[in-house]
Amino acid sequence: MATIHIDRLLETVIKQGASDLHITVGRPPVIRLHGHLRSLETKVLTPEDTTALMKAITPERNQQELQEEGGTDFAFAFGDAGRFRVSVFKQKGNIAIVLRLIPAKLLSFEDIGLPNICRALCRRPRGLFLVTGPTGSGKTTTLATMLDYINKNLDRHIVCMEDPIEYYHGHKKSLINQREIGIDVPSFGEALRRVLRMDPDVILVGELRDLETIGAAIRAAETGHLVFSTLHTTGCQGTINRIVDAFPHEQQEQIRIQMASNLIASLSQALIPRIPKGMVAAYEFMVTTPAIANLIRENKTFRIDSAIQTGKKYGMQLLDEHLWNLYEAGTINAEDCVDRSRGPGAMQDKIDAHRRGLDLGAMEKKPGDEGGEPDAPTFRS
Repeated sequence: MATIHIDRLLETVIKQGASDLHITVGRPPVIRLHGHLRSLETKVLTPEDTTALMKAITPERNQQELQEEGGTDFAFAFGDAGRFRVSVFKQKGNIAIVLRLIPAKLLSFEDIGLPNICRALCRRPRGLFLVTGPTGSGKTTTLATMLDYINKNLDRHIVCMEDPIEYYHGHKKSLINQREIGIDVPSFGEALRRVLRMDPDVILVGELRDLETIGAAIRAAETGHLVFSTLHTTGCQGTINRIVDAFPHEQQEQIRIQMASNLIASLSQALIPRIPKGMVAAYEFMVTTPAIANLIRENKTFRIDSAIQTGKKYGMQLLDEHLWNLYEAGTINAEDCVDRSRGPGAMQDKIDAHRRGLDLGAMEKKPGDEGGEPDAPTFRS
C-alpha cells in the first residue's frame, strides 16, 4: 500500500515539474512548484503513513542512522523517470521527509545562463572555483554543468566527493569517479586526504563544511589541481570573509594569502520564480583579477563590490545588477527582486523611481499620439 502511494506521489512530482515533495504529519503531501508550496488533494498524513512511506524508500543503513542520529540523507533512482535526493528527519517524535527531484538531463551553460568566461575557467590547470548561495539555489546543477563541460571537452581525471551523489556522470572524453560520503568513504576530510594519490586533475568537494575540509580543498588547489566546491554563503565578498573567519585568528593572514593565490572565481546565485512560470537563476560573479587578489591579501574585502562593478569585461556582475536586469526585462516580479537583493531598501527605491518614470511618461503622452510607449528612464546601480 505504502509503495503504491509513494510511487504515485513521485509520479506527480515528475509529471507536474515540481522541484520538491514534503511529507509531514498533519498535512497532505505538499509539492514545491515554481518556487511556491502547493498541497496535493490526498488525505492528511498520520504518523503511521509517514513511517510507512519512509520505510518504502529508505535503505536499512539509513533507517539505522535515523534511529541513532534523528536524521539521514540519501539519493535513489525512481526507475528511469528521475533521481531523488532525500532528507528524512524526526520532528515532534514523528517522521518527516523532503525529497528533491534531481533533473535527469544535464544542462548546458546556455540553459542556466552561466557567464561565458566559466568555459575558460574550466580549462584552468589549477585553482579553487566556489559556487555559493542558500539551500535550493541550484548550486549542484551549476557544478554538474561545469563538470559535464570538462567531461565532454577535455581529457581529465575527475574525482567527485558528494553527500549524497546527485547527478550521475558517465565517462566521456574525461575519466570520472564519484565517491559517496558514508558509503564509499566515511567523511569529506578522509576523502580529501586520499584523493591526491589518485592522480586527479579535477576535484569536486560537495560542500566545504568545516575547517578541515576548507583547509584540504585550498591545499589541493595549491598543489596543482582544479577544485570545485560549494558554500552556504551569499555574495562573493561574504564567501571570502566566511572562509577566512572559519580559521583561528593566528592563521587568518596565511589563509588570506592562500586564497589570494588560489581562488580563481566565486559564483553566488539565487533561484527566483520566473513570470509566468518556472524558475530563473540570478548570479553574482567574481573573477580573481590581480586587483581583487590584492584586496583579499590586504583584508580589504569591503572594496570587492566596487571591483566587481569595474570588472564587466571579465563577465563580472553584482547580484543586485542581475536582479534589476531580470526585473526590467519582465522576467521576475518586483517583490521577488526586492526580497532577494542584497540592498533591499535601495532596490525598492529604484523600482519606485522606475515606476514613477513610466507613469509620468504615460501621463505626458497626448491622446492620439502615434507610436509605442516612451523609453523608460534607466537607473544605474
